[in-house]
Amino acid sequence: MSSLRPFCLTSWLAPAAAALLLLMPASQPRAQTQAAQATPAQPADSAAAPPSQTTVAATSPEQRGVTARAIDKVKEVAKSAGDIFSRVPCLPPKGGSKAMGSLPRVASKLVAGQPVVIVAFGSSSTAGFGASSPEFNYPNRLAAQLRRHYPTADITVINAGVGGEDAPEMMKRLQTQVIDVHPDLVIWQVGTNAVLRNLDPADTAKLVEDGISRIQAAGGADIVLVDPQYSPAVNQRAESAGKMVKLLGKVAELRHVGIFPRFEVMRDWHEKQAIPVESFVIADGLHMNDWGYACFAQLLADDIIRSVGQIKLGVNVPADVRTYRPM
Repeated sequence: MSSLRPFCLTSWLAPAAAALLLLMPASQPRAQTQAAQATPAQPADSAAAPPSQTTVAATSPEQRGVTARAIDKVKEVAKSAGDIFSRVPCLPPKGGSKAMGSLPRVASKLVAGQPVVIVAFGSSSTAGFGASSPEFNYPNRLAAQLRRHYPTADITVINAGVGGEDAPEMMKRLQTQVIDVHPDLVIWQVGTNAVLRNLDPADTAKLVEDGISRIQAAGGADIVLVDPQYSPAVNQRAESAGKMVKLLGKVAELRHVGIFPRFEVMRDWHEKQAIPVESFVIADGLHMNDWGYACFAQLLADDIIRSVGQIKLGVNVPADVRTYRPM
């Protein structure tokens, strides 16, 4: 397992600030990435130095305000990330994983400078059971990662996770908590509770397929499915879990939506990266801990960013800011 390079905030923040001051256009919109349970960012300091006689456009009061907000968001992410990966780094599966596919709606919204709304739809591992605080549930970690990568974008991540539910219950709130929100991306985590209840995986797959059809018909949101987690409680029903993972993959392929193979990713942590299960699952043998949620969110965000493609939002952030993954 590779070792982590030490991260020094001051070593990259100064060049990031300088690059943002020089390269961000004055008309760039304010970045407002957020998650439903996250604490709103504090307003940036309104004080601004008088404009330079040689670079008025780059140092006007309006420009410096926008730049300061973008830099503040980078600072916030670095501060909240802490050292969660200092002892165990978050690495993708050694053999790689299947590509998620494109996310054309999210990409088009980012290019156009329009707000992007993401709904994280699911059960307790979406709500964040097992996390030490809301900051560490996966939707909030995902929001922070996307905030860091697209510092000038307006991205909202809504946590629509309800513990104990699976496809039958989720379908009852699909309209009000997903479709009526008019999302650009729906991340649907499903299947774990069905396995634990010994429900027929085929019935779950059929409900999920129907739900995807409804979402697509309502507005054409991008969709990514998230299959069950690899954990002792799920592994006790290995046959059912295997069928669920396989069927959700087939539904994603049939409906032309993305899938994040959480089961295989978590199995890779344990079986190939030799990470003890207790390092990413809490004592109940089912739910993820802070590290598990953070790494799940990190790898999911990486897949989303790759699927969106190379998007230029009018600001060039230094390469070390874009590629360092503090979460």
